[in-house]
Amino acid sequence: MGAHPIGLDGVEGTYFSVWAPNAKHVSVIGDFNFWNKDTNPLFPRWDGSGIWEGFVPGAAVGQRYKYFILSPWGHHLEKADPYGRLYETPPKTASIIWKDNYNWKDNKWKANRSLRNSHDCPISIYEVHLGSWMRNPDGTSLSYIQHKEKLVSYVKKMGYTHVELMPVMEHPFFGSWGYQITGYYAPSSRYGTPDELMELIDAFHSEDIGVILDWVPSHFPGDAHGIFKFDGTSLYEHEDPRKGYHPDWNSYIFNYGRYEVRSFLFSNAMYWIEHFHADGLRVDAVASMLYLDYSRKHGEWVPNIYGGKENLEAISFFKELNEYIYKEHPDIQMIAEESTAFPKVSKPIYEGGLGFGLKWMMGWMHDTLKYFSIDPLFRRYHHNQITFSLVYAYSENFVLPLSHDEVVHGKGSLLSRMPGDLWQKYANLRALFAYMFTHPGSKLMFMGCEFGQFSEWNHDGSVRWDQLDQLSFSQGLQLLIRDLNNLYRKQEALFKKQYNPEGFEWIEPNDWEQSVLSYVRKSDNPEKDLVIVANLTPVPRKNYRIGMPGFGTWKLELNTDDPKYGGSGMVKNNKKINTDSIHMHKREHSIKLDLPPLAVVVFSKSKA
Repeated sequence: MGAHPIGLDGVEGTYFSVWAPNAKHVSVIGDFNFWNKDTNPLFPRWDGSGIWEGFVPGAAVGQRYKYFILSPWGHHLEKADPYGRLYETPPKTASIIWKDNYNWKDNKWKANRSLRNSHDCPISIYEVHLGSWMRNPDGTSLSYIQHKEKLVSYVKKMGYTHVELMPVMEHPFFGSWGYQITGYYAPSSRYGTPDELMELIDAFHSEDIGVILDWVPSHFPGDAHGIFKFDGTSLYEHEDPRKGYHPDWNSYIFNYGRYEVRSFLFSNAMYWIEHFHADGLRVDAVASMLYLDYSRKHGEWVPNIYGGKENLEAISFFKELNEYIYKEHPDIQMIAEESTAFPKVSKPIYEGGLGFGLKWMMGWMHDTLKYFSIDPLFRRYHHNQITFSLVYAYSENFVLPLSHDEVVHGKGSLLSRMPGDLWQKYANLRALFAYMFTHPGSKLMFMGCEFGQFSEWNHDGSVRWDQLDQLSFSQGLQLLIRDLNNLYRKQEALFKKQYNPEGFEWIEPNDWEQSVLSYVRKSDNPEKDLVIVANLTPVPRKNYRIGMPGFGTWKLELNTDDPKYGGSGMVKNNKKINTDSIHMHKREHSIKLDLPPLAVVVFSKSKA
């Protein structure tokens, strides 16, 4: 499908193919025929599939084109190619004939990808919007090649294992952040060519960094040049707006029961994995696909054949999609952004699941941010919000997300939501991130959060890199994130069993009066277990005793109150602590600690 430059009988040109089963006439218009609708008609394929095709001599790489379509009612439509590999830079809307010419160099990465991408590996994701991560002095967005020069080294320096790119597929409205796609097979030309995106992904792989692409099979916009009413009829979407229109995003919902639409989306997912060597897809808005009544009032939706609200066609779509993808590429990750309690989203299909590899833990995110936004004086009354996630932490294979959605639309930045003065705000944020990195599950953090950006994200600007030059607290937090990433990657107790209940054990979850948590992260080897203690008030806790998982000497691995991170450095006597034979928390051995204010401390078993 789409436009393919070829030679035919010694003549150079392009072969075009497009699905428009209800059209009365289809032709190709473009630079090669002065946009004349009568010059290059396409012809229906003999098999009755609704595919129109034909060879256009002289149509060459780099030339613009569209399909001229005559609808069943005689309306003249001009549509971009649904399978187009490159589009004009918006607001222009034509497709461009393209042929890839990139020589990949990531064979070593792909051969070892299962060692970087599996469930028993650390997965720490840096979420990036390419249009606003960093800007040129003239205010324009960086290109794919400029990101190769700057973003790759930054992600490497910070210790992230993966980068997640918000949708790079072509979208007409920049303010949609890529979530209103018209060119499902075309990387956005705002940043360069498809070859240059491949070069960027290859550069990440050369530094042992995986690349996850945001993918949006949930809805698409109604732009005149897009797939909406493609041949004059509801081809990709449902005709009934109760099933085919999404009120939240003023967009249209794919008809998942139509085989041609499923094929379009299945092929598209595989295209980004195989053609662009993506190491995973983060599937957007899964909940909106699973439920027919999502964001709708009574009478605004149509029940399924059993009278229920579940979208049976979407459920079937996900199962078939994930089975198809994982069969061919078992070493990638399919990640669901799913915000409801729909069961077994990340469980295998043979267990009755949807077959995703990972699922965003939205409940953890909401509860944690709400807890940390509360004045520490009152946290004792909300202690269950910070412990409740462990009740269901192993019901799915969870990613802990602090994503772009939490720093837009008037929510403010993460830092602005922390209570107290500037020191306390940063101390709270340091404690939040340390709690996140020691909590079961893989991690995701949006750009700018790693140094505590003051302002909420603005897609028309840049991450506030100037803040690092102006504020030592920002420098300290950035250093902490780097050290947390390195701790997560180094300590197997934090990742070997991150989706297994055997990997976590409470020491004391119920000290609500002092807002203190203590727990053990466990690996296969008890000598590699970690003990974590979080004091979530600005009051230091002297001589605080906790039970320990074993006797011996315990070494301080990380203290978020360290002066190098911007902390107070108040507690200096916890570098190495020997256990006492004093029973505590149903354990034979315990230690006595001085807990720093608004801080998390991490201990490992010392060999000395």
